[in-house]
Amino acid sequence: MLKKEQVQFYRDNGFIKLENVFSDAEFEVISREYDKVFERKKSQNLEATWKGDIVRKETQNKEVSVLSIHNLQYHSSVFTDVITHRRLLDAVQDATGMSDILLHHTKAHVKPPEKGAPFPMHQDYHYFPFKKHSMVAVFIHMDDTTPENGGLAVYPGSHKLGPLEDKGTEIDGMKYHYVDQERFPLSKATPVLARKGDVLIFSYLLVHGSYINSSEKERRMLLIQLMSADDEPLSQTNSTPAQGLVLRGENVGKDARHAMRFDNKGE
Repeated sequence: MLKKEQVQFYRDNGFIKLENVFSDAEFEVISREYDKVFERKKSQNLEATWKGDIVRKETQNKEVSVLSIHNLQYHSSVFTDVITHRRLLDAVQDATGMSDILLHHTKAHVKPPEKGAPFPMHQDYHYFPFKKHSMVAVFIHMDDTTPENGGLAVYPGSHKLGPLEDKGTEIDGMKYHYVDQERFPLSKATPVLARKGDVLIFSYLLVHGSYINSSEKERRMLLIQLMSADDEPLSQTNSTPAQGLVLRGENVGKDARHAMRFDNKGE
């Protein structure tokens, strides 16, 4: 799936952007189903805006919003097809070297037009730390993406720094994690320019965030978090219902607890 140069780019920078992972027909099905799920759930509270002083500073206290749905594979088989897509898993395996690939979770974010909330620079590590740091994100751009419509921004090579100090906060029992914003300001990050259907694979140690959506159109994204079967979670704080689902290879690691839960023990 990937050329040697692309694999080296991933190792050096902590991310790689790929085109044509999905065919036009496949992506059209995904896009339609994505909108259908959000339409079905619109009567529920889907608000997932980051809170805290950093967001208020970035938005100058402007009212902002992000809508979120987790575990998309529980809402439609289309997303089960996405997480088991052969070319997608080929790309993840090539970039990371993982041959036994497990699911951690999926989620979708929609940034509404003109008020889509930004995300401060952070590492996903602080949400679900793993011993061997095998966790990667697969970021599927559902729309053409730029800084103007709330696109992603990264610090290339920052994954090599390892876990950074968590400067986050807790509000109403919810933890919001981010790194030192003076050291890693959003204004100096590298924007990811992408077309709809493009896929970004990146390490959960990569420092990343996103801009406010100031455009007149919504910006949609679909995220898949994956890990190696031989890795071990350091915390179960953010475990998910589908965590440990084997997408490629087999689960022979110590974290096979989800499978063992259903073993026949003669009860």
